[in-house]
Amino acid sequence: MCSDLIDLKETLRIFEEEGIDYLHIDMMDGEFVPNFGLGVDYIRGLRKLTNIPLDLHLMVKSPEYKFNWIGIKETDIVSIHYESTFQVQRALDWLLPFGCKRFLAINPATPIYVLEEVLDYIDGVNLLMVNPGFAGQKIVPSTMHKAERIHRFLRENSDKEITIEVDGNITPENGRLLRQRGAGIFVAGTSSIFRGGVGAYKENIENFRKYIE
Repeated sequence: MCSDLIDLKETLRIFEEEGIDYLHIDMMDGEFVPNFGLGVDYIRGLRKLTNIPLDLHLMVKSPEYKFNWIGIKETDIVSIHYESTFQVQRALDWLLPFGCKRFLAINPATPIYVLEEVLDYIDGVNLLMVNPGFAGQKIVPSTMHKAERIHRFLRENSDKEITIEVDGNITPENGRLLRQRGAGIFVAGTSSIFRGGVGAYKENIENFRKYIE
């Protein structure tokens, strides 16, 4: 969503050279969040341009009914929102046949106890550091402490490794603080990598990695 379409091929070339792990794809339906985001045709086209796995962030209502539209691959991460469906466990179950990693996304004000009954169903937690829908927002301050509490909660309540992904205003400085609080995947957007035009992306990536190593 942060990439200029004019420079998309060049952006992907740089990302491949720099070993970017995932392309974070924000799908938005204008109902769950007040914005429209990247759709099915965009995703299909993107897969023709690169082999970088996709991190599909489904900011849509009742996402379980849309899985078959998307063309989910085993190499993908798929995040569904706790707040987006009345049947969270069913939605996570319906992702299982795709073989992808299943993440549960939670908004800044959603309490962490909602994770308790789905720990056996998920590979990761996508913690929204801003209220979803628009790029360029400032971090909700309480989410810093929340990341730390989620890390502790997962250590105390699950025997398997569950990854914490952080999404929203992930500046290099915020990335460093969140790394110290247990985050393992960082969604780097307009606050870090996508600054200064495509010519600056390589340097931005190298700089960001220094902060989260």
